[in-house]
Amino acid sequence: MADSNSAKAFPVSWDQFHRDCRALTWRLNEVGPFHAIVAITRGGLVPAAIVARELGLRIIDTVCVASYDHDKQGDLQVLKGVSDAVAKLGGGTGKGLLIVDDLVDTGKTGRLVRAMMPDAHFAAVYAKPKGRPLVDTFITEVSQDTWIHFPWDTALSYQPPIRDGRA
Repeated sequence: MADSNSAKAFPVSWDQFHRDCRALTWRLNEVGPFHAIVAITRGGLVPAAIVARELGLRIIDTVCVASYDHDKQGDLQVLKGVSDAVAKLGGGTGKGLLIVDDLVDTGKTGRLVRAMMPDAHFAAVYAKPKGRPLVDTFITEVSQDTWIHFPWDTALSYQPPIRDGRA
């Protein structure tokens, strides 16, 4: 796991993220139908909203897992599990549920959520090699030492040229 200070930077704009979420939805449309979406918070909230709109899904729940402190991954803490009503829709194993996250990185969060809903379909917009085996559908794979700068975590600012070695 690379932290944001030592990794390759991969900035993603709002436009690009929206395009990637729609591309993910095109793939998911062929896999469904789904009863509900379960977003892994916080990163999965934005892609879950886009996917839900595109697939016409109205039931959206969350699994709240804390693992990052801005730029370093720490111990996992489940803050909220899936609701009983949504768990029932998935027959207790997640069948027919769609788990959505922005990124599967080391796979720690993915393994935890998979254990909660082993039969759910797990989708992420981006995947790194260590986490990739845990997701059923994703759009873009990036190297393990890449730090993705999501649009909700960034602001417009000057960036030095790559040749200066600071980008």
